[in-house]
Amino acid sequence: MSTTTAAAPPPRTTRRGDAVFSGLATGAGLLIMLALAGVALFLIIEGAPAIYASGDQAYGKDNIVLYVWPLLFGTLLAAIIALLLATPLAIGVALVISHYAPRRVSRTLGYLIDLLAAVPSVVYGLWGRAVLAPAILPLYGWLADHLGWLPFFDGPAVTGRTILTAGIVLAVMALPIITAICREIFLQTPRMHEEAALALGATRWEMIRMTVFPYARSGVISATMLGLGRALGETMAVAMVLSASGIVTFDLIQSQNPSTIAANIALNFGNASGTKINVLIFSGLVLFVVSFAVNFLGRWIATRGQVKA
Repeated sequence: MSTTTAAAPPPRTTRRGDAVFSGLATGAGLLIMLALAGVALFLIIEGAPAIYASGDQAYGKDNIVLYVWPLLFGTLLAAIIALLLATPLAIGVALVISHYAPRRVSRTLGYLIDLLAAVPSVVYGLWGRAVLAPAILPLYGWLADHLGWLPFFDGPAVTGRTILTAGIVLAVMALPIITAICREIFLQTPRMHEEAALALGATRWEMIRMTVFPYARSGVISATMLGLGRALGETMAVAMVLSASGIVTFDLIQSQNPSTIAANIALNFGNASGTKINVLIFSGLVLFVVSFAVNFLGRWIATRGQVKA
């Protein structure tokens, strides 16, 4: 009776290049985590004294909550306006580039959209203040005259430097980010799925609705959240366009507008001293938490969409 011994598997060899690359990738990930933790720790330590600020130390407010809340409201309002304007347009442009336009036209259009991301924010601010604000003022007057019964357009429309104008500028700035990601996701849709839908008699729009959108759902959500992050953290463009007074209002076209956290820090940090610096840093901590929560929520929604798919 003979017994056979199973051959031992060959020893696993690791190439030096793989080990070096793995170490560099791991180190880069840890470095990003350390940098993020360092920023959070700095904001917490420097912003903690602002919790007890009041009066002149809190820019005339009784406590830090009354100071930060209007800024947080303006930040979220401007970002939501930008998202509502930019997302449908970005998805439409991405579909034109990926599925409708000829190759030469789509390539040129893609380059032009990508170039928008390279324009400095101060240029957008100048454009919004000098060009867009005066040009859009007649539209605000029409909205106040015909839709003034809505709280969003109560008016009066005195100047074009409103929260709605700032939202439009932010939408233009977020457009290339959302468009670029959606375009790449749409192009990754399995070609066999698209051809199968067309072979069954579906129109091009029906094919996109049945194959492209379900496949790209999580990617579109991620792109939207990245665009929202850009809108939440934008500073100079909003500071230059918005005529802010620090109030809380849903009226989008009146001359008194809520400010945003980032724009408020940029405008006041140079003249701040003492506890006022801690107050501004605390508002930055609030913006940091909101941005982190938005990105975490977007990643969670995108992951859930991939699991269900």
